[in-house]
Amino acid sequence: KRKGEAAPGQGLCTDAVCFSFLAERHAGCPCVTASVDDIYFEHTISVGQVVNIKAKVNRAFNSSMEVGIQVSYEDLCSGEQWNVCKAYATFVAQTTSNTKIKLKPVIPQTEEEKTEYSIAAERRRMRLVHTDTIKDLLSNSSFQAERETRDCKTMVPAGQTRVESVELVLPPHANHQGNTFGGQIMAWMENVATIAASRLCHAHPTLKAIEMFHFRGPSQVGDRLLLKAIVNNVFKNSMEVGVCVEAYGQEMKVSRRHINSAFMTFVVLDEEGQPRTLPVVVPEPGDGERRYREASARKKIRLDRKYVISCKQTEVPLSVPWDQSNKVYLSYNNVSALKTLVAKTNWVLATEIDKVKMYMLEEDKFLSFRIEMTVPMAAWQAFWLLSDLRQRCEWDGHYASADLVQQVDNDDVIYHVLTQTNSLENKPQDFIILASRRQPCDKGDPYVVAFRSVTLPTHPANPRYTRGETLCSGFCIWQETEELAKVAYYNQATPGYLNYVTANIAGLSSNFYATFEACERFLMKNKDNITVGLQNL
Repeated sequence: KRKGEAAPGQGLCTDAVCFSFLAERHAGCPCVTASVDDIYFEHTISVGQVVNIKAKVNRAFNSSMEVGIQVSYEDLCSGEQWNVCKAYATFVAQTTSNTKIKLKPVIPQTEEEKTEYSIAAERRRMRLVHTDTIKDLLSNSSFQAERETRDCKTMVPAGQTRVESVELVLPPHANHQGNTFGGQIMAWMENVATIAASRLCHAHPTLKAIEMFHFRGPSQVGDRLLLKAIVNNVFKNSMEVGVCVEAYGQEMKVSRRHINSAFMTFVVLDEEGQPRTLPVVVPEPGDGERRYREASARKKIRLDRKYVISCKQTEVPLSVPWDQSNKVYLSYNNVSALKTLVAKTNWVLATEIDKVKMYMLEEDKFLSFRIEMTVPMAAWQAFWLLSDLRQRCEWDGHYASADLVQQVDNDDVIYHVLTQTNSLENKPQDFIILASRRQPCDKGDPYVVAFRSVTLPTHPANPRYTRGETLCSGFCIWQETEELAKVAYYNQATPGYLNYVTANIAGLSSNFYATFEACERFLMKNKDNITVGLQNL
């Protein structure tokens, strides 16, 4: 770390006890850190500045819970405040006999809490598939991690950056159960990673990100932790350092236990605060080559995810490029954007005809709408029927056709949609839409079908059509009683759709009513044609 800066890992260590107690307060029993999602550090914290840390339980699942952590710092002289990072940690509740228990649910109250609660289920899904995402990318024959070809006179063998360190776990490093704080382990890992990075650049590196990682097992007071670090790959202005942690007792003969592995991204800043160009690293044969390629895969995933998540409504185009490597993050962003819209509390009823209600939501420059109705059928049946866009033209007059382009997996499908509505250029509109569907995570959660636009090289814009875009839309379906389901459609209206929406809100048109009346007839007509076995999608 640079002179006068606090190490990010040390901050996590300092407050690990707070997060553990927060989790135990909810669980009513001891809790251990299971994993921490990716962490991106936006600023460094200097000595003398005040660190503000907020944490709360976002959602409890079976025996695990997600704790959201927000870190900021304050300059007491100027009064200015900056965000440092936002993290999500997963804690697991355990009894004294190391058996898992069923946690009580979290009941969100505010709009922010409801949003975090809803998206927590999607983040959990992301954690479970994270390892497979890396494997899929590496196994993709179209992906090749090539060596750096830039002109650089300095080439450093990766072996010269290797660092090993041993730490003894003492009582101050552990919680009241005797298990080492996860934050303490992360702080030690950050120390050895910083040394490894310094050996490559011969300067003071700054930690920018920590890859999502899992704690494979606990360590206790009295254990020795062997920490090993090495630079895996260098990307001109940044480098990835891999760190492995093993634990063993007083007897060296006892086999070491793999506690954790993590991947940390460092940069070296110049006097103006800009990243410097770094030397090229030469990987070691065998495992070194494998780590080199995996680091390239992780970087691609980080860039894909940051691009997907940072895409704003004011940016054009709204569509995000699609490929296999960013499918997990596109799907995540697709579902979480819809859930964020659903969690808004300031919806206003605009108009109602019979059983169909239309709500509106005005925020800044954007107008969103929600149309809902109650139908006498099971929620899973409506979910199954509405998630297939190929059938939408049977009830939605705006749809001319919807062709399946790619079956990504069981939950994500890409369609090419043609509409009946002409654009300002007096041409039909077409869309390339990613449809992501999700079953309820817990009782009370809705079935979700989320839509957003993507771009595909195989389906470029056609001069016969005007390429349309949708940023956030989709269905949420709740089981209200054994015989009734509430179906709600949400849409963040884009300019091409505003005239239709405002005409309905102003009462100048009843198209929304006619469309959803047709939707109800479609659902009732086809609900008995669905095999009962499809209930377990």
